[in-house]
Amino acid sequence: MPNKTAQKNHDEMFPNHVSTLKQTDPEFIAVFDNFAFDEVLQHSHLDVKLRLKVTLASLIAMQCLNEYKAMVTAALNVGVTPVEIKEIVYQAVPYAGLGKVFDFLNGTNDVFREKGIQVPVAPQSTTTPETRADKGLATVRQIVGDGVDKMLATAPANQKHFATFLADNCFGDYYTRTGIDQQTREMLTFAMLISMGGADPQVKGHVAANHHVGTSKQTLLDIITVLLPFIGYPRTLTAVNLVNDVLPDKEG
Repeated sequence: MPNKTAQKNHDEMFPNHVSTLKQTDPEFIAVFDNFAFDEVLQHSHLDVKLRLKVTLASLIAMQCLNEYKAMVTAALNVGVTPVEIKEIVYQAVPYAGLGKVFDFLNGTNDVFREKGIQVPVAPQSTTTPETRADKGLATVRQIVGDGVDKMLATAPANQKHFATFLADNCFGDYYTRTGIDQQTREMLTFAMLISMGGADPQVKGHVAANHHVGTSKQTLLDIITVLLPFIGYPRTLTAVNLVNDVLPDKEG
């Protein structure tokens, strides 16, 4: 059986819920819940809402649809809003790609309908086709500095469109949306990148971006900590090393 603390934390997310696995695999559930919902949480300072937000982002990146749908219910139970959940899904598109995110759009809508939540949710876009490029470029400068400007200035003609896409699509279409603030979007992006693997340069770029918008190294380590039970040790330890590469601890 999970210990009392693990059970309490689990019940906060899933009140009055009896897990099927608790009946079929009680030893496993005891080990997992004691670790994920007690021991791990002793080493993280994230509030429960942020913890669920980064978990949803991570599960999208890893294509864990069934667990994602369960965690959408948990997120709603602890007070994450339907708008915030939809924005997490939308934020995943420029990083995981629509091919991976499409099922999660439908899965989110399925859970919302089951809960009686009306879709579509309130619109959050702040740009138009005419303004998305300029607003996106202004936003990317706020978050990551002049990297896209340098790409626009130096990229070969047959590659310059990638820098344009970063400005008008990645940042202009997504980061300019309301519903979730820019700092949270950066934390979600970090959670997705460390969860999907194979994107080490981008992880390092978004460690720096998180730091630039005010997210501390400790918060990034807290995010890695709460995701460990879901993403496993190889990606966890890789993420810790990448954070340390960009933000080394000060000596003395």
